[in-house]
Amino acid sequence: MNNDTQTKSRDSVKAPHPILKDYYADESSRKQFVRGIFDRTAQNYDRVERMMAFGSGSWHRRQCLLKAGLKPGMDVLDVAMGTGLVAREAINIVGDARKVVGLDPSAGMLAEARKLLNLPTIQAMGEQLPLPANQFDFLSMGYALRHLSNLELVFSEYLRVLKPGGTVCILEITRPKYKLTTQLLKVYMKGIVPLLTRLTTRHGETVLLFEYYWDTIEACVPPEKVLQALRNVGFEDVNRRTELSIFSAYTGRKPRA
Repeated sequence: MNNDTQTKSRDSVKAPHPILKDYYADESSRKQFVRGIFDRTAQNYDRVERMMAFGSGSWHRRQCLLKAGLKPGMDVLDVAMGTGLVAREAINIVGDARKVVGLDPSAGMLAEARKLLNLPTIQAMGEQLPLPANQFDFLSMGYALRHLSNLELVFSEYLRVLKPGGTVCILEITRPKYKLTTQLLKVYMKGIVPLLTRLTTRHGETVLLFEYYWDTIEACVPPEKVLQALRNVGFEDVNRRTELSIFSAYTGRKPRA
């Protein structure tokens, strides 16, 4: 792995990508589209994720959390929990499911997560966390940055609910630097994965989800903008670790004073 650090800019960083009009008309309908498609595909999500291995696997998620500083006994908020792929690893590390709170706007995803995980859950958006300030030692978000509406608004909420000295850890898939690698990944993500999804699930909405998944990766702001947004809201020690130039782990620390 390597580390990326960037000079802070004063420019505001808002949407993670432009409006994708193949899926929704404007920002007001984006939230409805995203929540709806995750609700309707929740029962198939884990199966497809395992098939394509693009959630990067439980080992990778666990290693990212450990390297970011997650330790036994910490209080954790897992935002955009989905079916609980990151939350499962967090529970294994902290040693107590009651120490991990899972939050997601999709009722369908939360229902799937509760089938395997006995942890507190909240249905809510990352843009407005219904939680008091200074509550958590660690906040994680796995592969959902591209579905946010405003990076700085969400990161401000993350900063608020973390205790002084607390850590944010955001896992994401990043568009590769090189055109050939990007094209190969696009063929896989927007061609092969949807085809396999159609054959294995016979569920058109799940196919649409993973087509949308790639388009958000391709259109997403570059990593430097994510790092900038974290710094702009007040996080310190902001860093990015990468693996295979595709998997990114963004981290930052809330100031102690």
